[in-house]
Amino acid sequence: MAQDMLLGNEEPSNNKETFLQQFCLLAKNATGAALLDVIKQVLDAPNVFVFGELLAEPNVAELKDGPDAKYYNTLNLFAYGTYKQFRAQPQEYIELTPAMQKKLQHLTIVSLAIKSKSIPYAVLLNELEIDNVRHLEDIIIEAIYADIIHGKLFQNTRILEVDYAQGRDIPPGYTGKIVETLQAWVNSCDGVSNCIEMQINYANAEKAKRLYNKERIEQELINLKKVLKSQASDSDESMQIDTHGPGTSGTSGMSQSEVRKKPTKMKNPRSSAVGLKFSK
Repeated sequence: MAQDMLLGNEEPSNNKETFLQQFCLLAKNATGAALLDVIKQVLDAPNVFVFGELLAEPNVAELKDGPDAKYYNTLNLFAYGTYKQFRAQPQEYIELTPAMQKKLQHLTIVSLAIKSKSIPYAVLLNELEIDNVRHLEDIIIEAIYADIIHGKLFQNTRILEVDYAQGRDIPPGYTGKIVETLQAWVNSCDGVSNCIEMQINYANAEKAKRLYNKERIEQELINLKKVLKSQASDSDESMQIDTHGPGTSGTSGMSQSEVRKKPTKMKNPRSSAVGLKFSK
Protein backbone atom coordinates (compact mmCIF):
# COMPACT_ATOMS: atom_id res chain seq x y z
CA MET A 1 0.00 0.00 0.00
CA ALA A 2 1.36 3.41 -0.96
CA GLN A 3 1.90 5.99 1.72
CA ASP A 4 1.38 9.59 0.57
CA MET A 5 3.92 11.95 2.07
CA LEU A 6 3.14 14.98 -0.11
CA LEU A 7 2.88 18.08 2.06
CA GLY A 8 1.19 20.33 -0.45
CA ASN A 9 2.35 22.58 -3.27
CA GLU A 10 3.70 25.43 -1.15
CA GLU A 11 7.07 26.83 -1.98
CA PRO A 12 9.81 26.57 0.66
CA SER A 13 9.74 29.32 3.23
CA ASN A 14 12.09 32.27 2.92
CA ASN A 15 12.78 31.96 6.66
CA LYS A 16 15.62 29.56 5.84
CA GLU A 17 17.48 32.35 4.06
CA THR A 18 16.79 34.66 6.99
CA PHE A 19 18.33 32.17 9.45
CA LEU A 20 21.44 31.84 7.27
CA GLN A 21 21.82 35.61 7.03
CA GLN A 22 21.73 35.83 10.83
CA PHE A 23 24.59 33.35 11.10
CA CYS A 24 26.52 35.23 8.41
CA LEU A 25 26.19 38.42 10.45
CA LEU A 26 27.44 36.60 13.56
CA ALA A 27 30.40 35.12 11.67
CA LYS A 28 31.36 38.41 10.02
CA ASN A 29 32.71 39.89 13.24
CA ALA A 30 33.63 36.64 15.04
CA THR A 31 37.12 35.23 15.43
CA GLY A 32 38.76 32.30 17.18
CA ALA A 33 36.51 30.14 19.37
CA ALA A 34 33.52 32.42 18.75
CA LEU A 35 33.72 31.76 15.01
CA LEU A 36 34.03 28.02 15.55
CA ASP A 37 30.99 28.15 17.80
CA VAL A 38 29.00 29.93 15.05
CA ILE A 39 29.93 27.13 12.62
CA LYS A 40 28.75 24.50 15.11
CA GLN A 41 25.49 26.36 15.61
CA VAL A 42 24.78 26.65 11.90
CA LEU A 43 25.52 22.94 11.37
CA ASP A 44 23.15 22.07 14.21
CA ALA A 45 20.39 24.53 13.23
CA PRO A 46 17.29 22.63 11.99
CA ASN A 47 16.23 25.36 9.52
CA VAL A 48 19.49 25.96 7.65
CA PHE A 49 20.30 23.74 4.65
CA VAL A 50 22.50 26.03 2.51
CA PHE A 51 25.91 27.27 3.58
CA GLY A 52 27.53 28.92 0.53
CA GLU A 53 27.24 32.49 1.84
CA LEU A 54 28.81 31.54 5.16
CA LEU A 55 31.68 29.78 3.38
CA ALA A 56 32.29 32.95 1.37
CA GLU A 57 32.93 35.03 4.50
CA PRO A 58 36.64 35.98 4.53
CA ASN A 59 37.28 34.96 8.15
CA VAL A 60 35.61 31.58 7.50
CA ALA A 61 37.64 31.03 4.33
CA GLU A 62 40.83 31.66 6.34
CA LEU A 63 40.14 28.53 8.37
CA LYS A 64 40.86 26.36 5.32
CA ASP A 65 44.64 26.38 5.74
CA GLY A 66 44.81 26.88 9.52
CA PRO A 67 44.76 24.60 12.54
CA ASP A 68 40.96 24.61 12.54
CA ALA A 69 40.67 23.37 8.94
CA LYS A 70 38.32 20.59 10.08
CA TYR A 71 35.64 23.19 10.75
CA TYR A 72 36.00 24.57 7.25
CA ASN A 73 36.00 21.03 5.79
CA THR A 74 32.85 20.14 7.72
CA LEU A 75 31.06 23.29 6.60
CA ASN A 76 32.16 22.56 3.04
CA LEU A 77 30.87 18.98 3.39
CA PHE A 78 27.45 20.20 4.47
CA ALA A 79 27.37 22.64 1.56
CA TYR A 80 28.34 20.22 -1.22
CA GLY A 81 28.96 16.72 0.14
CA THR A 82 27.05 13.64 1.28
CA TYR A 83 26.83 11.40 4.31
CA LYS A 84 28.81 8.68 2.55
CA GLN A 85 31.73 11.05 2.01
CA PHE A 86 31.76 11.81 5.71
CA ARG A 87 31.75 8.10 6.58
CA ALA A 88 34.62 7.48 4.14
CA GLN A 89 36.98 9.98 5.85
CA PRO A 90 35.60 10.97 9.26
CA GLN A 91 39.04 12.13 10.42
CA GLU A 92 38.83 15.08 8.01
CA TYR A 93 35.86 16.57 9.82
CA ILE A 94 34.80 17.58 13.30
CA GLU A 95 32.82 15.11 15.41
CA LEU A 96 29.19 15.34 14.35
CA THR A 97 26.36 15.41 16.84
CA PRO A 98 23.31 13.14 16.14
CA ALA A 99 21.44 16.23 14.88
CA MET A 100 24.29 17.08 12.51
CA GLN A 101 24.46 13.52 11.18
CA LYS A 102 20.72 13.48 10.55
CA LYS A 103 20.90 16.82 8.73
CA LEU A 104 23.72 15.50 6.54
CA GLN A 105 21.55 12.46 5.72
CA HIS A 106 18.68 14.80 4.78
CA LEU A 107 21.00 16.77 2.53
CA THR A 108 22.15 13.52 0.93
CA ILE A 109 18.51 12.69 0.12
CA VAL A 110 18.19 16.14 -1.48
CA SER A 111 21.25 15.46 -3.66
CA LEU A 112 19.77 12.15 -4.81
CA ALA A 113 16.38 13.78 -5.44
CA ILE A 114 17.97 16.44 -7.65
CA LYS A 115 19.50 13.72 -9.84
CA SER A 116 16.47 11.41 -9.99
CA LYS A 117 12.77 11.79 -9.25
CA SER A 118 12.39 8.08 -8.51
CA ILE A 119 14.82 6.74 -5.92
CA PRO A 120 14.82 3.04 -4.90
CA TYR A 121 15.10 2.22 -1.23
CA ALA A 122 18.24 0.21 -2.03
CA VAL A 123 20.05 3.35 -3.19
CA LEU A 124 18.94 5.30 -0.15
CA LEU A 125 19.96 2.53 2.24
CA ASN A 126 23.40 2.41 0.65
CA GLU A 127 24.00 6.17 0.54
CA LEU A 128 22.77 6.76 4.07
CA GLU A 129 24.39 3.57 5.40
CA ILE A 130 21.16 2.41 7.03
CA ASP A 131 20.24 -1.27 7.32
CA ASN A 132 16.67 -0.83 8.54
CA VAL A 133 13.83 0.14 6.19
CA ARG A 134 11.71 1.57 8.99
CA HIS A 135 14.59 3.80 10.07
CA LEU A 136 15.05 4.90 6.46
CA GLU A 137 11.37 5.85 6.11
CA ASP A 138 11.60 7.87 9.34
CA ILE A 139 14.57 9.81 7.92
CA ILE A 140 12.67 10.49 4.67
CA ILE A 141 9.55 11.64 6.56
CA GLU A 142 11.68 14.01 8.64
CA ALA A 143 13.15 15.47 5.43
CA ILE A 144 9.64 15.98 4.08
CA TYR A 145 8.55 17.76 7.26
CA ALA A 146 11.70 19.88 7.08
CA ASP A 147 10.29 21.07 3.73
CA ILE A 148 13.45 20.28 1.76
CA ILE A 149 11.72 17.59 -0.35
CA HIS A 150 8.12 16.77 -1.27
CA GLY A 151 7.28 13.23 -2.29
CA LYS A 152 5.57 9.92 -1.72
CA LEU A 153 6.77 6.67 -0.24
CA PHE A 154 5.65 3.55 -2.10
CA GLN A 155 6.20 0.82 0.43
CA ASN A 156 5.05 -2.01 -1.84
CA THR A 157 7.65 -1.20 -4.53
CA ARG A 158 10.15 0.38 -2.10
CA ILE A 159 10.57 3.61 -4.06
CA LEU A 160 10.61 7.26 -3.09
CA GLU A 161 8.86 9.37 -5.73
CA VAL A 162 10.05 12.99 -5.49
CA ASP A 163 7.80 15.89 -6.49
CA TYR A 164 10.08 18.69 -5.30
CA ALA A 165 13.60 19.01 -3.95
CA GLN A 166 15.30 22.09 -2.55
CA GLY A 167 18.46 23.12 -4.38
CA ARG A 168 21.86 22.80 -2.75
CA ASP A 169 24.86 25.11 -2.90
CA ILE A 170 26.73 25.27 -6.21
CA PRO A 171 30.40 24.24 -5.87
CA PRO A 172 33.05 26.75 -7.03
CA GLY A 173 33.89 26.33 -10.69
CA TYR A 174 30.66 24.47 -11.36
CA THR A 175 29.01 27.51 -12.96
CA GLY A 176 30.77 26.80 -16.26
CA LYS A 177 29.27 23.31 -16.35
CA ILE A 178 25.84 24.78 -15.70
CA VAL A 179 26.32 27.23 -18.57
CA GLU A 180 27.40 24.38 -20.86
CA THR A 181 24.38 22.32 -19.84
CA LEU A 182 22.02 25.23 -20.39
CA GLN A 183 23.64 26.02 -23.75
CA ALA A 184 23.25 22.39 -24.82
CA TRP A 185 19.61 22.57 -23.79
CA VAL A 186 19.13 25.81 -25.78
CA ASN A 187 20.77 24.21 -28.84
CA SER A 188 18.50 21.20 -28.46
CA CYS A 189 15.46 23.48 -28.26
CA ASP A 190 16.62 25.35 -31.38
CA GLY A 191 17.00 22.04 -33.22
CA VAL A 192 13.50 20.96 -32.21
CA SER A 193 12.12 24.38 -33.17
CA ASN A 194 13.76 24.21 -36.62
CA CYS A 195 12.43 20.71 -37.15
CA ILE A 196 8.92 21.82 -36.20
CA GLU A 197 9.18 24.82 -38.53
CA MET A 198 10.24 22.55 -41.39
CA GLN A 199 7.29 20.26 -40.70
CA ILE A 200 4.94 23.27 -40.67
CA ASN A 201 6.31 24.53 -44.01
CA TYR A 202 5.98 21.05 -45.51
CA ALA A 203 2.41 20.74 -44.22
CA ASN A 204 1.51 24.17 -45.64
CA ALA A 205 3.01 23.26 -49.01
CA GLU A 206 1.08 19.98 -49.10
CA LYS A 207 -2.10 21.81 -48.16
CA ALA A 208 -1.61 24.35 -50.95
CA LYS A 209 -0.92 21.54 -53.42
CA ARG A 210 -4.11 19.70 -52.42
CA LEU A 211 -6.18 22.88 -52.70
CA TYR A 212 -4.75 23.54 -56.18
CA ASN A 213 -5.50 19.97 -57.31
CA LYS A 214 -9.02 20.20 -55.86
CA GLU A 215 -9.74 23.45 -57.71
CA ARG A 216 -8.29 22.03 -60.95
CA ILE A 217 -10.41 18.87 -60.72
CA GLU A 218 -13.54 20.88 -59.92
CA GLN A 219 -12.93 23.11 -62.96
CA GLU A 220 -12.37 20.07 -65.18
CA LEU A 221 -15.65 18.60 -63.93
CA ILE A 222 -17.45 21.86 -64.76
CA ASN A 223 -15.94 21.88 -68.27
CA LEU A 224 -16.84 18.20 -68.77
CA LYS A 225 -20.43 18.85 -67.71
CA LYS A 226 -20.64 21.69 -70.25
CA VAL A 227 -19.31 19.44 -73.03
CA LEU A 228 -21.74 16.64 -72.14
CA LYS A 229 -24.64 19.08 -72.00
CA SER A 230 -23.71 20.51 -75.42
CA GLN A 231 -23.43 17.03 -76.95
CA ALA A 232 -26.80 16.03 -75.51
CA SER A 233 -28.43 19.17 -77.01
CA ASP A 234 -26.95 18.49 -80.48
CA SER A 235 -28.18 14.88 -80.33
CA ASP A 236 -31.75 15.98 -79.53
CA GLU A 237 -31.82 18.38 -82.49
CA SER A 238 -30.52 15.66 -84.84
CA MET A 239 -33.21 13.21 -83.72
CA GLN A 240 -35.94 15.78 -84.41
CA ILE A 241 -34.67 16.35 -87.95
CA ASP A 242 -34.56 12.61 -88.73
CA THR A 243 -38.13 12.13 -87.50
CA HIS A 244 -39.70 14.72 -89.85
CA GLY A 245 -37.58 13.83 -92.86
CA PRO A 246 -37.29 15.76 -96.23
CA GLY A 247 -40.21 16.70 -98.60
CA THR A 248 -42.98 17.31 -96.13
CA SER A 249 -44.95 19.59 -98.50
CA GLY A 250 -47.81 17.95 -100.50
CA THR A 251 -47.28 14.46 -99.09
CA SER A 252 -48.26 15.00 -95.47
CA GLY A 253 -45.04 13.40 -94.35
CA MET A 254 -45.34 10.23 -96.50
CA SER A 255 -42.34 8.76 -98.22
CA GLN A 256 -41.94 8.65 -102.02
CA SER A 257 -42.69 4.91 -102.19
CA GLU A 258 -45.93 5.46 -100.34
CA VAL A 259 -46.83 8.21 -102.76
CA ARG A 260 -46.23 5.88 -105.76
CA LYS A 261 -48.37 3.11 -104.34
CA LYS A 262 -51.39 5.33 -103.69
CA PRO A 263 -53.92 5.10 -106.52
CA THR A 264 -54.84 8.30 -108.27
CA LYS A 265 -58.41 9.44 -108.67
CA MET A 266 -59.77 10.01 -112.26
CA LYS A 267 -61.28 13.36 -112.73
CA ASN A 268 -63.61 12.36 -115.66
CA PRO A 269 -64.37 8.65 -115.89
CA ARG A 270 -66.78 9.08 -118.87
CA SER A 271 -64.04 10.33 -121.09
CA SER A 272 -62.48 6.89 -120.95
CA ALA A 273 -65.43 5.44 -122.84
CA VAL A 274 -64.90 7.62 -125.89
CA GLY A 275 -63.85 5.60 -128.91
CA LEU A 276 -65.25 2.28 -127.61
CA LYS A 277 -67.45 0.30 -129.78
CA PHE A 278 -70.22 -1.99 -128.61
CA SER A 279 -71.88 -4.63 -130.85
CA LYS A 280 -75.09 -6.27 -130.35
